[in-house]
Amino acid sequence: MPPRPQHRAGPDRRTFLRYTAGAAAVLPLTALAGCGGSARDSNTIRVAFQQFGSGTLMEQWIQRTAENYSRDFPDRTIELVPIVASENDYFTKNELLMTSPRTSPDLVYEDTFILLSDVGAGYLQPVDDFASTWEHWEDVAEVSQEAVTAPDGKIYAIPTHTDTRGIWYHKGVFADAGLPEDWEPGSWEDILEAARTIKEASPDVAPLFIFSGMPQGEKASMQGFEMLLYGTESRLYDEDAQKWVVGSQGFIDALEFLRTVFEEELTLSLGQNLDPNIGESIYSQILPDGGLGMVIDGSWISQNWTEDAPSPWPEWSETMGVVRMPTQDGGGSGSVTLAGGWCWAIPQHATDPEASASFIEALLTTENTVQRAIEDNQITVRADVAEVEEYQTYSPTAEFFTGLLGDAYYRPAFAEYPEISSAIQEAMETVMTMRSTPEQAAAAYDRAVIDIVGEDSVEEETP
Repeated sequence: MPPRPQHRAGPDRRTFLRYTAGAAAVLPLTALAGCGGSARDSNTIRVAFQQFGSGTLMEQWIQRTAENYSRDFPDRTIELVPIVASENDYFTKNELLMTSPRTSPDLVYEDTFILLSDVGAGYLQPVDDFASTWEHWEDVAEVSQEAVTAPDGKIYAIPTHTDTRGIWYHKGVFADAGLPEDWEPGSWEDILEAARTIKEASPDVAPLFIFSGMPQGEKASMQGFEMLLYGTESRLYDEDAQKWVVGSQGFIDALEFLRTVFEEELTLSLGQNLDPNIGESIYSQILPDGGLGMVIDGSWISQNWTEDAPSPWPEWSETMGVVRMPTQDGGGSGSVTLAGGWCWAIPQHATDPEASASFIEALLTTENTVQRAIEDNQITVRADVAEVEEYQTYSPTAEFFTGLLGDAYYRPAFAEYPEISSAIQEAMETVMTMRSTPEQAAAAYDRAVIDIVGEDSVEEETP
């Protein structure tokens, strides 16, 4: 990719956002498919991103940035392509757009876990030239730089933020059950015992929620299963052997925990668990109404309760507690968290990569990134942002979740991971629906992994 452009003046036509009745235009795939490839305007930067339910924070961020960007590039148009879809559907639709010059965005917002898969499919182009000249690249944490670097050594995206995970618990529900306000579980059994206590004390309250099953997509794999697996001695991938692990006892144990939760009815109904939009219901209604005791979830969820959110909940900071997720039996470091994050990438068929890079630069100024972190309860990956006092104090939970990052685990960042993740979700679903025992589901997962990566790329776990 050519080096980033310098700020320059342009014709007198102002950059604008394409809006319909004041809202970002949601362009269906069929509409984009009708765009002529050679007729595309190189001065239009088409930006694709996931719109989470009714949330508009992402849209507002891009809009705010575009308005400032127009001062330096008045000849360019920013066209929003919000994709309203569940997590798995978003990845699929985004990839479908990128397959052709006629439909491709010029800039895409990607989860780092899907990035290398899209690189392997040829959807994205490297951004090394931009990274090497961007003033904030060296501010990005090394582990986040590695997350966007492919096996060929090239950089394929610019990280925006990261996240960590723990257990959010409702202090009112805990008080009604006689559980301590400063609850701190030391093992999986402590979580189950708290859930059983809540069920007995408040039968109308769901004690625990773990994202599980195919409809929940990557949330099931990362927020759910891997928060359990990485609390055992097992792993998905052996970094030393450079092979995927099969025959994993920790895999079975994690599924056994999940089976217990569903067998003992310590969670929401099966139908609610399989609802791809259940997260929005939990944040907007179930938790604020005291209908749920605990949820294993991420650092960002209090964004749903701010004054400007669709369902403000001013009392959340007094009502909700957060604790570290314990390891299976309290061994090792005693707790576990998974970290992830998102990034901006430039598709292979972008009409003007220089223009795309210049808009990344505008999106990720220090000031803009601080504001975005505060609005969306994000954890920064950048030293310049972490030094800003406004960031350090923006949320009652910011210090807690930022403190988890040092010992966080990251998903295996390989092109095969999305398929592995799908196999994890399937294993979870067969257990939660009682179609398989944990042992049967783990064996089916092992077979799926071998099919995905080949016999030579797996190893049996050593007891």
